[in-house]
Amino acid sequence: MAAPIKFGVGQSVRRKEDDALIRGKGRYTDDVAPQPALHALMLRSPHAHAKYTIEASRARSMPGVALILTADDVKDLGGLPCLFNFEVDPFTGPPYPILPADEVRHVGDAVAFVVADTVDHARDALEATEVKWNPLPAVVGLANAVKKGAPQVWPDKPGNVLFDVSIGDKKAAEAAFAKAHAVAEVHIVNPRVVTNFMETRAAVCEYDAKNDHLTLTVGSQGSHRLRDILCQNVLKIPVEKMRVICPDVGGGFGTKLFPYREYALMAVAARKLKKTIKWTADRAEHFMGDAQGRDNVTVARMALAEDGRFLGMDVDLMGDMGAYLSTFGPYIPHGGAGMLPGLYDIQAFHCRVRTVFTNTVPVDAYRGAGRPEAAYVVERLVDAAARKLGMTPDAIRRKNFISPKAMPYTTATGKVYDSGDFTAHVKRAMEIAGWKEFSKRARIAKKQGLVRGIGLASYVEVCGTMGEETANVALDPNGDITILIGTQSSGQGHQTAYAQLVAEQFGLPPERVHILQGDTDKIATGLGTGGSASIPTGGVCVQRATHDLGDKLKEIAAQALEAGIGDLEISSGTVRVAGTDRSISFADLARRPGIDPSKLNASSTFAQADGTYPNGTHIAEVEIDPATGIIRIVNYVIVDDFGVTLNPLLLAGQVHGGAMQGIGQALMEQAVYSDKDGQLVTGTFMDYALPRASDGPSFVFETHNVPCTTNPLGVKGAGEAGAIGSCPAVVNAIVEGLWREYKIDHIDMPATPERVWITIREAQRQHRI
Repeated sequence: MAAPIKFGVGQSVRRKEDDALIRGKGRYTDDVAPQPALHALMLRSPHAHAKYTIEASRARSMPGVALILTADDVKDLGGLPCLFNFEVDPFTGPPYPILPADEVRHVGDAVAFVVADTVDHARDALEATEVKWNPLPAVVGLANAVKKGAPQVWPDKPGNVLFDVSIGDKKAAEAAFAKAHAVAEVHIVNPRVVTNFMETRAAVCEYDAKNDHLTLTVGSQGSHRLRDILCQNVLKIPVEKMRVICPDVGGGFGTKLFPYREYALMAVAARKLKKTIKWTADRAEHFMGDAQGRDNVTVARMALAEDGRFLGMDVDLMGDMGAYLSTFGPYIPHGGAGMLPGLYDIQAFHCRVRTVFTNTVPVDAYRGAGRPEAAYVVERLVDAAARKLGMTPDAIRRKNFISPKAMPYTTATGKVYDSGDFTAHVKRAMEIAGWKEFSKRARIAKKQGLVRGIGLASYVEVCGTMGEETANVALDPNGDITILIGTQSSGQGHQTAYAQLVAEQFGLPPERVHILQGDTDKIATGLGTGGSASIPTGGVCVQRATHDLGDKLKEIAAQALEAGIGDLEISSGTVRVAGTDRSISFADLARRPGIDPSKLNASSTFAQADGTYPNGTHIAEVEIDPATGIIRIVNYVIVDDFGVTLNPLLLAGQVHGGAMQGIGQALMEQAVYSDKDGQLVTGTFMDYALPRASDGPSFVFETHNVPCTTNPLGVKGAGEAGAIGSCPAVVNAIVEGLWREYKIDHIDMPATPERVWITIREAQRQHRI
């Protein structure tokens, strides 16, 4: 067996991009400061729903003010598009104007765009712009929005419903429930969350009047899709008239994938003024102006046989869209519903999916994009089923898991799982977590006045479905390698991961491999990054293009070394005749006279025909203080199947980060809107809690990989998995402890100390515990 390549696949190579970042030498959008530049601010609605008129003449005459754009100025622009719809019986979505003409529909809705020579002058003009508001009835919350007589967000959407559809087989599900020995049921609220990446959104727009050309520098998850939407759907100009550049990006999590109003307004302003425009959101704007995540209400039932087998599953799911349809908004609950059967052999399945408008910020993909919501529902339901039948959580899962022998397995929703050994990762996680000894730890905790709980969640998700990606791998004159690819790193470590794929074949150290992303002028096409697709799709492109380049370099070297191509091998940036000391370096190959430039680069395009299906088990152990409701996570174990591990160090970082986001949602995060007037109550970090390092456990993480059979690299994707398994594991642990001590079988996220304390007190009053 050949020794592993030092910097190749499977090695824990340290992130090459981190040195610059930790030294403060990263270059984010706000660091781009072309001079002279004008500065922009957005005037936003303080009302959840209102008619308005605007008068900006006085503000336009104030010192330093260059331009104020209102709805009349941009009425010829197209709106922001929704890119999802049904092929059969498509829905008609409402308009999403760049600036609404006379009616706003959520707090933070945009009404004017102010451009001035300084931020202070822009703020003065913003405050001087006169707006007359006529507040209208508003509705927030899914349950309120679908009530009879609820205020209408859009007059042509009765009951505030965009679509009401079913997936699966309703008759088969009804038949399964008719013969069920017992039925387990859960009512689940998956609360709305705010992404809160470290770097808020920002953009710089430059205009070349001579060539009528725009350059937009923006912190995004993909430059090409953003350019195409802005040019084709909104600005109605040829895509050749705009270049989009993405420098370093400080976190995205889905939310930076979408086009936003500011980008179009900056383009309009730059062309009108023939000046550079700069805009950076503050944290309050992020809360009010960026797409938010989750926000589902679900009722799920499982039909059970006497021996614990799952006979059928029926789900009623509502997803909150907010006031407008964001880019993929309606897809998130509908696509997520396809993953509701989880890892289980459920033959009869039905789900009703409704998407509902409310007077709130639009909702779209947030780390996991529907799959965390699905995993949370099914894993809470499976635990409820175990309690219903008096089975242990692991036993009921093992009884119903899809067997490895059944692969490839087609679920009741049409997903094709190619590989996996689900019982194996549950067993291993339980071993590491000391599951058998938990009762002893619980007794010790009880003597201290504390309640211990332990919970597990076994998840599956789907990745690699973004579409077609292309990579170009080129030999530089100095013998280094440069990769051009349309994916976009926002902290994942692409520079390192792609370099390892090159190292696997060429033996080059990471510092000799350079990655160019996020520039529509230099890179022909690109999907950006989302859906954990960069390695399952982009990685395959890099691997294949590197291989093809290697074949071309061997052709050149064969002539130089007067050897047969079959006798050559590549190692450490040289091509050598196997078994001899005759070789030629990459640099010498690049400099050979008369070389056809096409021989010095290679491209490869790949699209994952079927999704990849990462899966795994999370086990959380918590300690609850019934006197205060405070929860502490005392142990956390993760065993995942990612097919093939490219870099264990990067992988652990992704999993830890995702798990912490899930823990944050499980214990503290929630965007709260006032039922009275639609105000965002949790609009700052004074009111919206994020997890700190001290709120998280010391993770124990392992892989139990079964290579993916539908991906050439065998990988399954890993970027979102941590956020998928964590919420149900933590909440199942909390409920396990509360059920054992107080017969409490349900608590919704976030399980804040106040909510836990009240739930315990109510149970004590009811049961006189």
